[in-house]
Amino acid sequence: MNIEKIIYVIRGQKVMMDSDLAELYRVETKDLIRQVKRNLLRFPIDFMIELDFNDLQNLRRQFGTANSPRVWNHMRRTAPFCFTEAGVAMLSTVLNSEEAILINVAIIRTFIKLRNFQAIDNRDEKINKLFKAVFERLDQLEDEIYPKLNPSRRKIGLKDK
Repeated sequence: MNIEKIIYVIRGQKVMMDSDLAELYRVETKDLIRQVKRNLLRFPIDFMIELDFNDLQNLRRQFGTANSPRVWNHMRRTAPFCFTEAGVAMLSTVLNSEEAILINVAIIRTFIKLRNFQAIDNRDEKINKLFKAVFERLDQLEDEIYPKLNPSRRKIGLKDK
């Protein structure tokens, strides 16, 4: 399973759903949730989110289909839980198998990689804004200087619409 594809954004945070994590850990979702509920003090609100109706609608948009089985398993009696990066890390303390620990390491590395990509995107956006400001200023200077050089000559370049 490609971990990046099962990380979603809920309430502005990157999260993973309990059913996806259970599949990765090769346990039943109900068993994963049982372990979490036995250790609730380890999962404060910034580690784990219980989805509400608005969150489910948001997830449906991210999946691209209203009937995705991942969004809402009709056999469930409770709303799904989503875990932030810190919540996923905390899962390794309640799921003690060697396999769970190795999977946690892979998940945390994926979260870090996504955070690094986001930082690069933000940096590129800032650089683009800087270049745009520089080119706009150069255009202003050209408009100030050009008419003085040869007022009868047309300006070469793309025309503004």
